[in-house]
Amino acid sequence: MIIDAIVLAGGRASRLDGASKAELVVGGRSLLSLALDAAAGSRDIVVVGTPPAVPSGVLVTRESPAFAGPAAAIAAGLEALSTNPLADFVLVLACDVPQSAAAVRTLLARLTDGPHGVIAVDSEGRRQPLLGVYRAESLASAVRERGSDIQNLSVRALLSALELGDVPVPPGSTDDIDTWTDAARFGLSPPSVTAPEPALPTKGPAISDQDETATLAALTDWSDRLSAALGIEGVEVDIDAVLALAGTAAHAIMRPAAPLTTYLVGYAAGVAAGAAAVSPGLGSAGATSADFTSAGFLSAAKIATALAKSAAR
Repeated sequence: MIIDAIVLAGGRASRLDGASKAELVVGGRSLLSLALDAAAGSRDIVVVGTPPAVPSGVLVTRESPAFAGPAAAIAAGLEALSTNPLADFVLVLACDVPQSAAAVRTLLARLTDGPHGVIAVDSEGRRQPLLGVYRAESLASAVRERGSDIQNLSVRALLSALELGDVPVPPGSTDDIDTWTDAARFGLSPPSVTAPEPALPTKGPAISDQDETATLAALTDWSDRLSAALGIEGVEVDIDAVLALAGTAAHAIMRPAAPLTTYLVGYAAGVAAGAAAVSPGLGSAGATSADFTSAGFLSAAKIATALAKSAAR
């Protein structure tokens, strides 16, 4: 029985700030290296994407146009493999699944479970189409039937006509890395990506201590101008605290969570300040609305930071 493999490594990784998934490192190994190991028993392996380097004998190709989606990438992989007689089966594997080797072994042991191949099913009962072993002719036929419509087609749609055996695979063997939250679970060390600043209350050194005085001055000036325009002069703004909170939300959840989190925390601080203004018992004599706003922000920021860290686990 002959098995070829298509390793998909050419997505935009937009939720990873555009980092190259193939080069991300888990346990001292790149994700691409781990995927190639999982496919090591194959006759031929083709990587669809733009990896910086591959071992000798591994083919490299790219879907056209670039970023046309995983179904188009599968089509490009099949075309690259067509220089040899068609294999019996084709392993399709996304490169961002660090523990995929265990799933691949399970799938290969169950190849006869479906007339057109087998597909991994995770511990929650969800099919994982980018972790499957498909009869080569069946997969090639599905690609031919789509023709030019394959661009931006989902893999589920591409495989919809195939009768596949559902194979439960070991827990964790389908876990992929789409976001920095996913990456954190693997202790992943992304190349060329700055690590997030530690969150409150043990935040990193202040911006001014990082030889970024120009940045601090610009932010302070903008903060003063914006406060004046909003009619809230006198509010103490802890720029380091705000940036640390935004950084925690961006890296623990996703980048758009940063402005959303700071808005909600600021809103909560404003509500606390308003309550203090009408209930003097809430604060000490002589405390100003600005005092309550600053204290309220730090208090709400700690809650938000703890919640974001919890969500990242």
